[in-house]
Order: sequence, then structure tokens, then C-alpha cells
Amino acid sequence: MTGRAVVVGAGIGGLAAALALHRIGWQALVLERAAELGEIGAGMSQAPNALRALAELGVAEQARVAGVPTDASGNLRAWDGRYLQRARPGDPRPLLAFHRADLHRVLLEALPAGWVRTDAGVTEVRQDATSATVSCDGTQVSADLVVAADGLHSTVRRQMWPDAPLPRFLGRTAWLGIAEVPGLPGSVTLGPGGYVLIHPITRGRAYWAYVTTADAPGVRYEREKAEVAGRIGDWHDPIPALVEATPNDAVIHIDIHQVRALPTYVRGRMALLGDAAHAMSPDRGQGAGQSIEDAVVLAAALAGEPTIEDALGRYDAERRPRTQATAHGAAKDGRRLTSEAAHRAMVTMLRLVPAALWRKGIAADGNATWRWQPPHLPAPGRGLLRS
Repeated sequence: MTGRAVVVGAGIGGLAAALALHRIGWQALVLERAAELGEIGAGMSQAPNALRALAELGVAEQARVAGVPTDASGNLRAWDGRYLQRARPGDPRPLLAFHRADLHRVLLEALPAGWVRTDAGVTEVRQDATSATVSCDGTQVSADLVVAADGLHSTVRRQMWPDAPLPRFLGRTAWLGIAEVPGLPGSVTLGPGGYVLIHPITRGRAYWAYVTTADAPGVRYEREKAEVAGRIGDWHDPIPALVEATPNDAVIHIDIHQVRALPTYVRGRMALLGDAAHAMSPDRGQGAGQSIEDAVVLAAALAGEPTIEDALGRYDAERRPRTQATAHGAAKDGRRLTSEAAHRAMVTMLRLVPAALWRKGIAADGNATWRWQPPHLPAPGRGLLRS
């Protein structure tokens, strides 16, 4: 089965969806409300499950060039610098770290020219038995399928799932930044009430994130860099230096939300994908990776089923249990990692885990999430949807 699709949103999930559709011979148009293409945020890592999905999209080599292997899963430290687990030469390095913009660029450059339209905010979606239509800045685009990859506050989800509850604030907040500090290995540092993640990324830079608790969303500070520096000022090197090396206006402060579990990701000829379907806590590093998985599974279903209805039913059946379980687990991990009450017990437990057992657990097939294997996609297709 081939056809035409409109993808709403040109973030990592939306571009992955368009590329997956291209791989199976579909035509697609990506509508992005921002005036310029780009990816908001700082850094990220992709685990083996997502890297396998990127390989199915045909961009494995480009991703390896854009990313940097990181030891973050092997280097666990206490806030005072003690190693709870320590990566050694030859240990598994299953994670590949990126600046978000670099992975976004890999996906964008793999798409046919003209497939992405910017400054195109979708205001309405509707469908009938034979097509789906989106309204965009006074124009309308019809297609066989609409893929909603428009994020946490999805316009499509709000209109087509009107009874769905609003995303839930998880009681946590995070500061993110990029510093020009070369040569750092990846690590995770656990402190009372929060943790710091560090990943090396390309061009001699390091990405850092500090995740902690918050009583309410939306609390902001006149000097965000000074605020986070004050909170982690006595943590071990190089954490204070990383924050100090980050430009004042480049420190990002976000609140962490989760899309509450939906009873279905599909409705007629419309499918939710990525954060629009299952925005989750970042504590398992799976948000963007699950979006890329979504894209590959959706395309495989469209290529393998006789009708869109059958394909979307298969997509929902395969993706909803996995993504909702991952979101639930990430939220639990986040509560545990930022709990002052649990901090001492967790540090003790991690120190007692034998190093060989820890290395086995962080291998590419060390856990159920990372062991996921993507369906196979056929050779690339051709085509451009025109409105």
C-alpha cells in the first residue's frame, strides 16, 4: 500500500516519520509552525533500540558521524565525586550522544527537497471516510493519512481527542546547557534531591542537565545560570565548571510533563506519534528514541497491511503498550532519582552491585527497552505531496 500523508510537526519525531514514509514509497508533506527549522533543546543520547531504528531509516552512518559515544551508563558518581560504578577501557558504550540539532539535521538532510514547509501552523484537522484534511494558514491540504508529531501540546490531539486530559506535571524541573569543554567522559552524578547528567558531544563540547524536584511548573528565575550554580555549587568537578562555562543566555530551564495514557493513538485516518502520543520523563533517555521507533513501526505497518485502517490498528497495538510502559517506568525512575529520602539507600545499593553484573546490564541487549528490534523497511520510495 502506498499513499500520501501530511505530517504535523518537524521535530525529530516528525522528520523520522516523513523519512520512514519515504522509505516505503509514500509521499509526504511536513508542516512546521516555526518560521525556521531547528530543534529546541540542548543534548540527548540515543540507546541501541533507537540506533537500530535509525539504521532502518538509512541514516546509521550519518548518525554515527553526528554523535559521540558516551560512558554515561557506566560512570555513576555520588555528589562528592566518589564512583559508585566506573567505566573501564573496553566496557560497553551503548549510548550515542548528540546535540539535538545535529540529529535533527541528519534526518532533515535525508528527506527529499521540498518535503518540509515552515511557517505553517496547523489550525484545524478533519476527516471523512476517504481522506484527512488539515487547515494551515488559510489553505487546506488533503491526504490519505495525517501523522500528528506536534509535541506535548499537540493541536491534533486536542482536537481529535477532546476528552483526553491535559499533560501531567511530574513534580520535576531541569536546567540544561552546552559548554565548550572538550574531552569529558559521560557520567551521571546522584545527589540528594537531584542528579546531573553529562554527555560529550561533537566539536569539543559537553552537554549537561540538572534534574530536581519542583512544587509547581512555570517557576522561573531572573538569573537561571546563577540559580542552578547555587544548587550544585559544592558538587564534584567538573560540574560547577561546566555550568560556569555555559553562556548565561544559553541555560535552558524546562518543566517535566507526561502525556497521560491514552486509550488509543489512532482515530480514523489520523495517528499520534512521539510526544503527541506519549511525552515522557527524560529519566530513561527514551523520549526521542521512542518517537523514532514509532516512525519505523508506522511505516512498516503501512507497507504491510492492505488498508490504512488495518495499518493504524497494527501501529496502535504495537506501540501503545511499549511506549506507555516506558513512560511509566521513566516517571518511576525520575521520582527515585530525585528523592532525598531514597538517595542514601540508592547510593549504597549501587556501590554494592558487582562491576561485572553492572557491565552486563548496560550492554546493548542488557535490558528489555534496549533489546527492541525494528521491523524491516523496504527500499526508499520517491514522491512529493503537493497541495
